[in-house]
Amino acid sequence: MLTVRKSQDRGHADHGWLNSFHSFSFAGYYDPAHMGFGNLRVINEDRIAPGTGFGTHGHRDMEIISYVLSGELAHKDSMGNIKGIPPGDVQRMSAGTGVQHSEFNHAAGQTTHFLQIWIEPNVRGISPSYEQKTFAEAEKRGALRLVASPDGAQGSVKIHADAALYAGLLDGAESATLALNPARKTYVHLVRGALSANGQGLSGGDALLMEKETTLSLTDGHDAEVLVFDLAA
Repeated sequence: MLTVRKSQDRGHADHGWLNSFHSFSFAGYYDPAHMGFGNLRVINEDRIAPGTGFGTHGHRDMEIISYVLSGELAHKDSMGNIKGIPPGDVQRMSAGTGVQHSEFNHAAGQTTHFLQIWIEPNVRGISPSYEQKTFAEAEKRGALRLVASPDGAQGSVKIHADAALYAGLLDGAESATLALNPARKTYVHLVRGALSANGQGLSGGDALLMEKETTLSLTDGHDAEVLVFDLAA
């Protein structure tokens, strides 16, 4: 079963310093039909204006992934991590029993464009932890590169959740396929560009929700960057 969710159907909030699109209900955007998909709870596409950001705030019992598209995200947390997250890096923060952090764009003339992703954990009350890794463009070119998984396979960041995340870059004749477990759910989020997923044409910001499918086939990419989530049903 395939369901396309168009970019323009997402929730939207423009706070001036922050321009955000919400794939699922979040903050002031509430849609009972879109509360999450499987154990994927949040995908926020955020653009942070220069010299602004999220002040210190807290999280508990959530796996949080930051995927930066352009600019740089400055991260600081109560675990002592002070990091810059550039494009190509994947950051994972396990909130566990509780963590405080801030996220800022310190660049004078550049917007920070990134995805904030929340996945519900399969274990609660763990100690907070942090991980950040770089995935070269060549690893994602014409392929689906595993970037987050429960066991840190293939050098991916390790998440405490029954989920896996793949990232891919496709253009022209490049294609990628992924075998799926039909008992699980798959969520395809096109970050930018255009491509075809199992025959469904997608543009930047669109998503394809997949259930009871055995294969994902990505073709006809035009400067496409895509994230694919393998999720517990």
